Amino acid sequence: MTQTTLIEPPGRLNLPRSADLWRARDVVVRLAQRDIIVRYRQTVLGVAWVIIQPVMSAGVFSLIFGSVAKLSSDGLPFFLFTFVGTLSWNLFNGVLTRSAGSLLANQALVAKVFFPRLLVPISTAASCVLDFAVGLCVGVGLLFFYQVNPGWAVLLLPLWALLFALLGLGVGMAASALTVKYRDVGYVLPWLLQILLYASPVAYAVSSVPERLRWLFEANPLTWYLNEFRWSLLGVGAPPLWQIAGSIVLALLVAFVGVLYFQSHEREFADVI
Repeated sequence: MTQTTLIEPPGRLNLPRSADLWRARDVVVRLAQRDIIVRYRQTVLGVAWVIIQPVMSAGVFSLIFGSVAKLSSDGLPFFLFTFVGTLSWNLFNGVLTRSAGSLLANQALVAKVFFPRLLVPISTAASCVLDFAVGLCVGVGLLFFYQVNPGWAVLLLPLWALLFALLGLGVGMAASALTVKYRDVGYVLPWLLQILLYASPVAYAVSSVPERLRWLFEANPLTWYLNEFRWSLLGVGAPPLWQIAGSIVLALLVAFVGVLYFQSHEREFADVI
């Protein structure tokens, strides 16, 4: 039986066709499996690194910002407060950085095989979500240890995780397209993320910031997602409705723009990479 392949010109927005993405779904599965296996192959501690990294980061943040700087943690144990912030930040940071470098990491595949290249940065999110899930299990154990009851808001945690990951993926898809042509992005991006780490309330509460500067932190979109995570996991006060609405709109908008930018440069990847 003869199979006919119909090639059509891209639409006005050049969005990827869902049918093409579905037919190539095995690419996502294989790339995700390889990413998860390769990351911890030939390591002494293996998957334990997923637990060690957020625990050690939270410990250092607690020592510096809690014991030395004496910043506020909204009345919660400082280690638990910073652990939740670090856990949520690692999800965003991991999805963004891994998706941003995904095309270069798979340049042989991109240059020689035809498939929707958008699946390459998307596949990197799987390992980040797995890391987040493992770290979340540790976070649940800490909630029992410190006897913190998050309340009904914990049911919204999957939504905040999806939105934060979607925000990172949207930026990462655009960055991956830029990195193919401009390798400087690979150097600038980690530096910008390092600045954002300290400019966002990952290891301290917004209430620690002086009144005259607090509006800058509240206007930082990353603060919205961090507040939502802490609301769901720690039972702190709910963020304002404008922050919740803004976080939903921003994540969807950034993801949409990221896809558009990626698709507009997809035809150049095989030639430039």
